[in-house]
Amino acid sequence: MLEEIISEFDKFSRALRRRDREAFQAMMNRARTHASAASYNARATPTESLIVSILLEHEKEIEELKARK
Repeated sequence: MLEEIISEFDKFSRALRRRDREAFQAMMNRARTHASAASYNARATPTESLIVSILLEHEKEIEELKARK
């Protein structure tokens, strides 16, 4: 299901500049790492699960940057 949502962004991804496309694809790849956890939330839509997965990865990066200070 997550892959279907991600594939809906294929045209969007192709329209991005190379640097942005690479960042977008990296973001989607990080979201994929939470696909199994997302399947446990039956009430969330696949899009909501994708967004939460992306937010989680961003939060982890923020925490890592804070720890480097």
